[in-house]
Amino acid sequence: MIAIIQYNAGNVCSVRNALQRLGCESVVTDDPRIIRKARKVILPGVGEAASAMRYLKEKGLDRVLVCLEQPVLGICLGLQLMCRSTQEGNTLCMGLFDTEAERLPQQGRVPHMGWNNFEGLRGPLFEGVQLSDDVYYAHSYFALPCDRTVAVCRYIVPFSAALQRDNFYATQFHPEKSGGVGEVVLKNFLKL
Repeated sequence: MIAIIQYNAGNVCSVRNALQRLGCESVVTDDPRIIRKARKVILPGVGEAASAMRYLKEKGLDRVLVCLEQPVLGICLGLQLMCRSTQEGNTLCMGLFDTEAERLPQQGRVPHMGWNNFEGLRGPLFEGVQLSDDVYYAHSYFALPCDRTVAVCRYIVPFSAALQRDNFYATQFHPEKSGGVGEVVLKNFLKL
């Protein structure tokens, strides 16, 4: 079973529906016992970082998530919450990735909403994905590239389209909204 973390962020239903289309059973939960027992864990998110981290801390989920040994996938806000901190609300996050989330510069259209491709794809999430493939983004904050960056997108500035460290994976793009390419990414995560 896949545990989808419920923490009052949006996009939970889209992730659950995407998993259902792949024939995968999932549960939406904020129960630490269920999360610890899950085969895989997904931290999706569309929302605001400070209130999201506050909820995770109130439930003790920030401590649970960093100790998990099964594969964990953060999506969009989930990726940002896995960083050290984010400029959104000057929020301290979980520190799973040694980088920070910053606000996109105002020189372009913000939020970044739409389809873009990648550079420098590497790692198991991207088996079968091409550099020319597009995925869907909807965000105003981004993780700075770091040594855990496994894909880069360029929109105003280069940013981490995906991060990976040990059993922790994260995408700034929304695989559940990225058509066939996103389906490949989710299938790859489910195979880990």
